[in-house]
Amino acid sequence: MSSGPPGWPDRVPPAGVPGWEQAAVTWLLDQCPADYRGYAAWRRHPAALAWVATRHLEAQLAAMRGAWRDVRPELGPVLPPGSIGDVLESLAREGLRLRANHRAAGLLLEALRLRAPIR
Repeated sequence: MSSGPPGWPDRVPPAGVPGWEQAAVTWLLDQCPADYRGYAAWRRHPAALAWVATRHLEAQLAAMRGAWRDVRPELGPVLPPGSIGDVLESLAREGLRLRANHRAAGLLLEALRLRAPIR
């Protein structure tokens, strides 16, 4: 669906297309804890949602980096032999996913900064 700039979320139409803000809100909420859906302010103020979503994704990235750094000394001794590679691969894949979503959220934030609240 997307034909926005590189890194724009696939499920969100380009900025300016009717309904793009609602699609952006849905995508951004998918990047946040489920409890965020209970706050009406995020739907009314999509730029605020994009801002907090980028921060949430930054924190997740930091957690993945810390897990990558600490997995061998903290879990290596308790995991079955040869399994640390599976864990490291999963951490690496999640890190890549989070980096891509952080970029996408940043692009949405840029596009939403000038938009009025959704009523």
